Amino acid sequence: MIRPFELVMFDCDGVLVDSERLAVAVQVALGGELGRPLTAQDVVARFIGRSHADIRAQVAARLGEERAALWSKRFEELHREAVDSGLVAVDGIREALDGITLPTCVASSGSHDKMRHTLGRTGLYDHFAGRIFSASEVGRGKPAPDLFLHAARRMGVDPAACAVIEDSGPGVRAARSAGMRSFGYAGGLTPAGQLEGVDTVVFHDMRELPALLG
Repeated sequence: MIRPFELVMFDCDGVLVDSERLAVAVQVALGGELGRPLTAQDVVARFIGRSHADIRAQVAARLGEERAALWSKRFEELHREAVDSGLVAVDGIREALDGITLPTCVASSGSHDKMRHTLGRTGLYDHFAGRIFSASEVGRGKPAPDLFLHAARRMGVDPAACAVIEDSGPGVRAARSAGMRSFGYAGGLTPAGQLEGVDTVVFHDMRELPALLG
């Protein structure tokens, strides 16, 4: 018998706020500026769903610690500018949230400062205030299960009763490793094929989510 859901965990970037497109453009620009040319496809494959620390480590392995530190600093500056000028909520997410009656939380690779900014700009912060968890709180970021298990413990819910809403390959793999069922949102940048797998439902419109959870 399939256990009913007791908690819905949302990733932030690309699931709640349409920030991945902005982040990819910034990363591509930084690659050209700092000596590691990247295509948008490269960024999606290597960076999307990863923590800030993981991305910085990838850059450092290629360009050294000094250039990685500069990359991180420039990304924060340029990303904030892009968010302030053009960030919107993911299409259909407000209708989805209105239709979900289960408890919810956020579990994201982004920092708390970043989520306060992006969720605040889109008017979604108050919906999740007090139930927002960051990869900065755990030892390993996605695709390790640490963040999702940490969020489940803090929310007092068994992992087997958690639904995870993700838009990245590392995110759905983390959910599977945590023993959670996942819903892969393929309406963003990650191809549907990279989200498919065991205990994962792939969908394309956020408005479908309440019915899928039911």
